[in-house]
Amino acid sequence: MHVLVVTDQHPESLGGVQVSIRLQRRFLERLGHRVTIAAPALHRPGYAPAREEREACIDLPSRPITRDREYGISWPGARTDRALATALRERPPVDLVHVQGDFWGAMIGIRAARGLGVPIVHTMHNHVDEGTRAVTPLAPLAFQGLRGWRALALGRPAGVVAGASRGAWRYLAELAAEAAVVTAPSQHFADELMAHGVADEVLVTPNGVDDEAVASVRSRVRRERDRPKLVWLGRMSQEKRVLEFIEAVARSGIDADVALHGAGLLLHRVEARIAELGLGDRVTIPGPVPYGDALAAMREADALVQTSIGFETQGLTPFEAAALGTPTVFCDTEIADDVGVEPAWRVGGTSVDALAATLRRAVERIAAEPGGLRVPEAEGRRFLQSTQSENMVRLYERVLARA
Repeated sequence: MHVLVVTDQHPESLGGVQVSIRLQRRFLERLGHRVTIAAPALHRPGYAPAREEREACIDLPSRPITRDREYGISWPGARTDRALATALRERPPVDLVHVQGDFWGAMIGIRAARGLGVPIVHTMHNHVDEGTRAVTPLAPLAFQGLRGWRALALGRPAGVVAGASRGAWRYLAELAAEAAVVTAPSQHFADELMAHGVADEVLVTPNGVDDEAVASVRSRVRRERDRPKLVWLGRMSQEKRVLEFIEAVARSGIDADVALHGAGLLLHRVEARIAELGLGDRVTIPGPVPYGDALAAMREADALVQTSIGFETQGLTPFEAAALGTPTVFCDTEIADDVGVEPAWRVGGTSVDALAATLRRAVERIAAEPGGLRVPEAEGRRFLQSTQSENMVRLYERVLARA
């Protein structure tokens, strides 16, 4: 089959969804299917796509929307429709549109599916309500703007809109009404979408972890250390609770090394707080690293610490850690339920003191079992992309059989 994936950002731009889409394409192609990805053209300085990327991707007319020109926007309208239709004429007929966007990508994908007369699978990656409220006090106005934009681009929904709440949930429900199937990357986000009336049924299609990368990193021998090592990975922003994590490390008094992989708006505050608390001998900031190095850091660590609460639609790093055999300290119990492996530690509350107490318990147990506290490899296999792609093909086939 030929699947057209339409998304908000170019697959070669930075971001977890983009990593996931690249993996999905690679593994679906191994199963004998064709995948074309339509997304805003990438304006990153010096970007030169390889031939494989040029053949697999359709660069839609776009404008950069960030200072570093990493992210862009394509306007859902006649010009974009023509560009997409022209590019598709050079490819085999499309059997199905897989929308993996929540903004302009969703609208462009829906317009494309209407024109092609094919069904839509819509994966909702973005917690639009929580994410918007986290960055602006004007979220209600932003939600009204999104609904108005959707109406301008798409008119009345082609399907029945479930009894959704207002705001972001209503906007998502109006998008979901166009889809044959709606999916989410985790059970907890699927439950939230259904609870808010976005769709009557939301299936779970987790983002997978690269089989080859996991196998390569797993083959390395883990080094022996004098004391346990904890690792944190992510964007250093308020909702990720990185400052709370540093406070918890200080209050816990743990004898452990802690590495923070990532960068972001709070980087300078993080560096300053580490110095103020006298943690420089234990807490280091390797900064942002390539994907393979991030996996290696998780494999080498005795535990990953996951600190955000109620923000992630999946929270991929604990899934990656489990695939690598590394346990996780979970602040978000819903993510812990989705991962569902042992050993693991769950923080009993949202306070810094609760996190500090859990860090003490984890480090004490790790120190008592040096090198031996790992997630069984058999448990980790269910998070691999090969497994997820086989499940996705079965979903596509069910949708096409009903079309």
